[in-house]
Amino acid sequence: MTCVVMSVVVGSLLVVARHTTFQWVMDPTVEQARALARHEGAARFAFNQGLRLHLNARRASMALKAADAGGDTAAVPWTGFDLINAFNAWKRSEAAGRRFVVDAAGEASVEVTGLAWRTLVSAQVFEEAVVDLGKALKAWTDSRRGKRAGRAVGHPRFKKKNHERGSFRMRNKTSTTKSGARATIRLGENGARSVTLPGIGAIKVHDDTRRLRRMLDKGRARILFATVSRRGGRWRISVNVEAADLHPGAQHPVRDDVDHSGWAGMDRGLHVPVVAALADGTQTVRIDAAPKALRAGQPVTRRLQKSVSRKVKGSVNRRAAVKRLARYHERVRARRHHFLHQVSNALVKTHDRLVIEDLNITGMLANHHLAAAISDAAWGELARQITYKMAWRGGHVLTADRWFASSKTCSACGDVKTTLTLAERVFTCEQCGHTIDRDLNAAVNLATWGLKHHSQVLDPEARGQVTNAHRREGPGPRARASETSPDDVGTLTATAA
Repeated sequence: MTCVVMSVVVGSLLVVARHTTFQWVMDPTVEQARALARHEGAARFAFNQGLRLHLNARRASMALKAADAGGDTAAVPWTGFDLINAFNAWKRSEAAGRRFVVDAAGEASVEVTGLAWRTLVSAQVFEEAVVDLGKALKAWTDSRRGKRAGRAVGHPRFKKKNHERGSFRMRNKTSTTKSGARATIRLGENGARSVTLPGIGAIKVHDDTRRLRRMLDKGRARILFATVSRRGGRWRISVNVEAADLHPGAQHPVRDDVDHSGWAGMDRGLHVPVVAALADGTQTVRIDAAPKALRAGQPVTRRLQKSVSRKVKGSVNRRAAVKRLARYHERVRARRHHFLHQVSNALVKTHDRLVIEDLNITGMLANHHLAAAISDAAWGELARQITYKMAWRGGHVLTADRWFASSKTCSACGDVKTTLTLAERVFTCEQCGHTIDRDLNAAVNLATWGLKHHSQVLDPEARGQVTNAHRREGPGPRARASETSPDDVGTLTATAA
């Protein structure tokens, strides 16, 4: 997630809060690959053990309450800090590991070793894994209490071992050495294409790290943490950076407060991926074709999936077939994201004010005839990229009300058409006879909506705009406390990102 706030100068380092990520494909040696797999397994183990400690504490607390036992009930770790303390206490206890020692006299004694292999991995991996568990528990409780918008969040589950997917995270801490203080995550120590991680060493990467190294040398960036993930048979490292603002030449000029023009509507579709237009009907951007990576790669995907199903479960050949399938899925994903980045860059560079639709993508996926095409279009990912890239360039993005009929409304007279099938590519108004391309008509209506609702653009500090949704009229459950009612439509709420 990306957010932008104002920057201040402290000493020679520019302190900002524009977060971005640099990702590179790693090329580890055999020993380093084993170390990465060891850290990945340690993160999974810490998450599962933290969840086990949490569930055991909850059961003990419930048992004490049921028995009406006097005194305090058992403390249940919920937050990340409590889970860290609980796991650290467990990993040094007898429950984590012990051994029997026999002396020369033949007497046996128990020696508490704790988790014997904990020194083979960085302690940060354990801590970050249980912190993620704390976030998952908070999301579950907030969702149950109605404090979290969106789909219902389920209870955290135990992670299973996966040879193709996994990740772990490390924080960038400052260590004191004889030569002075230095960061634990460093770049360029073993050549321009290398990243140094604590406990693992300098690992080669496929791409040059020069851009980030220059930003670090000039004090225009600061590494926060690094996430190492395995996907599609490859190890990748994502370095999260707190960076300075973009160069003023790359940002949009600041408009006057009285200037409310320049809003452009962006319509997303399946037949025509993207159409952007102004309120006067001028079409600014039109993308007529998308790569449709999932559909184009379906023959190869089908062949690789059949190859997996024909292998014996648990065999080496099946694992190799699964790796080939995962690698091809990663190629399909890369093609899709490359196209989305091209489209989002073209939009944010040529527009400083955009209006996008609040699409109910989850509800659209219920249509099994269009679910695959909608997933392949990745409308949500495109909106996410446009939002943070526009914030980087000093522009504004306004989200239209989900119930605004942009496709069914005539851009000339404003009359709403009752029926409009997906097969109709040309919009013809039954009231005034205006004829226009369907997607262009929707984009013009969105731009007009932006002109009327421009005052709903909130300060970037407010983390954007939230437009509450309608509840259906007629019979059915009604709004309770803290739930959305029909009167709440269009209210603006500043929520933390």
